[in-house]
Amino acid sequence: MRTASREFNLSGLERVVSGVGSVERLPHELERRGLERAVIVTGKTLGASALLERVTAPLGARCVAVFTGAKQHVPACSVARLAAVLREHRADAVISFGGGSPIDTAKAAVYSVIAGRPSRGSADREGVPAHIAIPTTLSAGEFTAVAGITDEKTRVKRPVTDSRITPRTVIADPALTLETPAWLWAASGIRALDHAIESIYSVRHYPVSDAAASSGLTMLLRHLEPSLDTAGPQVLEHRGECQLAAWMCVFGVTNAGFGLSHALGHQIGPRWNVPHGITSCITLPHAMRFMAEIAPERFRPIAEGFGVAFDAAAPKRAALACADRAAAFIGRFDVPQRLRDVGVPRDELAEVAAIVHEVMDDAHVVDRLVTRDDILSLLSNAY
Repeated sequence: MRTASREFNLSGLERVVSGVGSVERLPHELERRGLERAVIVTGKTLGASALLERVTAPLGARCVAVFTGAKQHVPACSVARLAAVLREHRADAVISFGGGSPIDTAKAAVYSVIAGRPSRGSADREGVPAHIAIPTTLSAGEFTAVAGITDEKTRVKRPVTDSRITPRTVIADPALTLETPAWLWAASGIRALDHAIESIYSVRHYPVSDAAASSGLTMLLRHLEPSLDTAGPQVLEHRGECQLAAWMCVFGVTNAGFGLSHALGHQIGPRWNVPHGITSCITLPHAMRFMAEIAPERFRPIAEGFGVAFDAAAPKRAALACADRAAAFIGRFDVPQRLRDVGVPRDELAEVAAIVHEVMDDAHVVDRLVTRDDILSLLSNAY
């Protein structure tokens, strides 16, 4: 019985437009909000592709600048440059186009704009550029109020959080994902799987988000492979289902918090320039095995997604089986599954463990204290 007072906070997201051709709704989204000065944010690859014109052309004079300086792991210098562009052009809209890097860069730059204003209420959006996201991967940062910014000197990533940096509209057009490299699409899909699993077994999990995450997990397991292997119109159907699944998987993360797999990835990624999707491919099964020892009873929704029989009287067996199923599923894709495969030196694992321990100590998502030795053991197993 749940009798204690609890709360579930929703993000600042207001609208999701999905399906083939949904990018054509972008001008309407600006018009309905009275927005006239939009800055497009993307990376070098998409910035040089023909896809960019599908975003910029319909906007006409409303597109006042295109910023192609978004970089992996969101270095602070990129955020500062984009924030300057937003101020210079007096932008009332920022449109992120791409994967997690441009989306987080846009969120972090909006946060910088907010920080530079006179102090107002936390819900005040006056003078804050409206963020519209057009994702091309499954990392799902477009659905959260969190952005990670990397200090270039220390290579440590720190989060910033504010509901006003969440995209107000997400346009999920599967046709815009077809040029996403196969490895990146697959790895970001595993990242979405990571979101679902870690929100479910978090000590701060919530029934509503458990249901969404479990359904999203099932959808990803069904559609991720064919979204890469299928041709013709069917591939768009599979990719569209993956996009919706990624949203469902991340639905509860803001409330449940990031677990060990995410905490490890947030530090491994910027330190050795490893994409976050790849870090999830490496760390997720090991984090699941760790949690199977601590809270196996919370694996029931995960077991349902993986098709593992769950015995409430002996939940650990099912929880460990889920970790094995996750590892096997990841193994179907051409992605690294070991830290040594992405250039991580073994003699630096202890330093990473110390940083992650500091992060986890503040996260309160695990039932007991997570020690440095725990984290070092997990990293060693992943090596």
